[in-house]
Amino acid sequence: MLFQRRQKPTRIERLRVAVWPRNSWSRSTRYFGKRVLRLTATPHAIALGFAAGAFASCTPLVGFHFLTGFAIAFLVRGNLIASALGTSVGNPLTFPFIWAFTFKIGQWILHGQAPETDPHQVHRQFQHGLFESSLDAVWPMLKPMFVGAVPLGLVVGSVSYAVVYKSVEIYQRRRKQSLATKGNRLYPAPATAPDEDSGA
Repeated sequence: MLFQRRQKPTRIERLRVAVWPRNSWSRSTRYFGKRVLRLTATPHAIALGFAAGAFASCTPLVGFHFLTGFAIAFLVRGNLIASALGTSVGNPLTFPFIWAFTFKIGQWILHGQAPETDPHQVHRQFQHGLFESSLDAVWPMLKPMFVGAVPLGLVVGSVSYAVVYKSVEIYQRRRKQSLATKGNRLYPAPATAPDEDSGA
């Protein structure tokens, strides 16, 4: 196949790229931004889908963010591809803070006060507890995170919706204007013939 890599990446390399991009984070962010802007749908549908993915990223359902984002986007009639791109809000750089905030907010809602939490400590405990302990052992930590994910996800989703909607709207309007200008240059309007009766 054209442009296919000669050597297929190993599982370790694919895992490393999934956790840490091959290029810089800023370049990866610009790439995802362009992917969102170039989607073929209304600004409302794209923004809803992206917001659904961003909301899903705030939940502790690690490994199921894509499916959760798809389900939410389907329910609110958002763009499914945009929901997949919206899950990029949750990444190795933001997960420690997302999990710490959801845990603190959930604890505050359930008990009326928020304990002092270290984002990196919650990140380590959550990772180790999720993959090495039973559900009964990690549920005391997961329960407040699920509760706290709702208000945090609504805030993150609302901000994402506003930013993506405005960005897509501006991009699509400028693209239409650019295509219209290019079309006028390639196919200029025919000159109108002079009125025969005008000289009479």
